[in-house]
Amino acid sequence: MKTPTRVLLIALLCTAAVACSKKVKEEPPATTPTTPTTTQPATTPGAYGPEDLDTDACLRQRTIYFDFDQDSLRPEFQAAMACHAKYLRDRPSARITLEGHADERGSRDYNLGLGERRGNAVSSALQANGGSAGQQTVTSYGEERPTCTASNEDCWARNRRVEITYTAR
Repeated sequence: MKTPTRVLLIALLCTAAVACSKKVKEEPPATTPTTPTTTQPATTPGAYGPEDLDTDACLRQRTIYFDFDQDSLRPEFQAAMACHAKYLRDRPSARITLEGHADERGSRDYNLGLGERRGNAVSSALQANGGSAGQQTVTSYGEERPTCTASNEDCWARNRRVEITYTAR
């Protein structure tokens, strides 16, 4: 067969295939009369909402204190970690910054590292309680942002901390 004849034969077969194809008419789905309902956001009983950050005593505890030269969480802050982790689970859009701090003793670099280790300790505790790592950011300020400037043990104890700051509720 010659090339023009082949082209003509293929064109004829394609036209026949299109003409013979069965056309299905789509019908819209049958509508049944329904009564209008108002949609309410799905809330789980016991789930935290943004207003709870200011009203719930457990969530209002946003400063975690550490012992001298330590980056491990003290037992009295475990309940606060569970509350904040539950809030993060209940509110996937929530975001927090964990700001690690140290007292004035030690070098600047050491205190920056210690503040970061403390922030990571809080982050690990939140994750162990079900909080998402993607919702957390750790920042270290070391000794740069003290809450107290006196040089005594009481003041130093208040500066050894991690502050939980909600950047999105």
